[in-house]
Amino acid sequence: MLHIESVSRTFFPGTVNERRALDRVSLVLNEGDFVTVIGSNGAGKSTLLNAVAGRLFPDQGVITIGGTDVTRIPEYKRAKFVGRVFQDPLAGTAPNLTIEENLSLALRRGGSRGLGLSLSNRRRELFTEQLASLELGLENRLKAKVGLLSGGQRQALSLLMAGFTEPQIMLLDEHTAALDPQRAELVTGLTERIVAEGGLTTLMVTHNMEQALRLGNRLIMMHEGRIIYEADQDRKSGLTVKDLLGEFANVKGATLSDKTLLS
Repeated sequence: MLHIESVSRTFFPGTVNERRALDRVSLVLNEGDFVTVIGSNGAGKSTLLNAVAGRLFPDQGVITIGGTDVTRIPEYKRAKFVGRVFQDPLAGTAPNLTIEENLSLALRRGGSRGLGLSLSNRRRELFTEQLASLELGLENRLKAKVGLLSGGQRQALSLLMAGFTEPQIMLLDEHTAALDPQRAELVTGLTERIVAEGGLTTLMVTHNMEQALRLGNRLIMMHEGRIIYEADQDRKSGLTVKDLLGEFANVKGATLSDKTLLS
């Protein structure tokens, strides 16, 4: 489904600020895989997601989605393949549009833009049904401006919108990090359900190692632009946070605390 082959990306090349964010990264996600990605700041996690989404192009390497080479396809054209939820609850929705207008745009992802006929009664029935599944009462607020919602409500809506058209790849970029623990747990539970019900092939970046172990069937750890550790479903099921810290310490050559890895 998703093939990343020897992808590299360097920022500010040839300057004193040169930084190689991705260093010949290769990764394959089969259909239905849910891969969690951990690593310290600057490891290349978000750069990897940006390369898959088309927000940036790699300097070298190839990215294919469903057999289509998307390496040089810009983000707006790649949207029909990719759904994404960002860390910032403000990033995934249009705050000045209503809930139903945001959902209408999500339904037309990758096609022509505009509201028009997409806000028919039939569409509203679909939106009401989908929103009711969130169990947040949003199905009764279709005409409310999204900017009036709480961070947790907006992130739940963003998650629903990202999976609305069953994208070939779902990208989750630390999508619970900006939420308080209660709302983060709510969105985590919704993530499990929406991904499972849709059978969505998913790549999720997180700093929360417990979340990385709880969700998905595979796990990778990144450091300095490279994948330094991988665990398949069988191995992942037996891992603990202490095990992950130990693997990271082997690379860093030091004893690490949970706080160190998450910083």
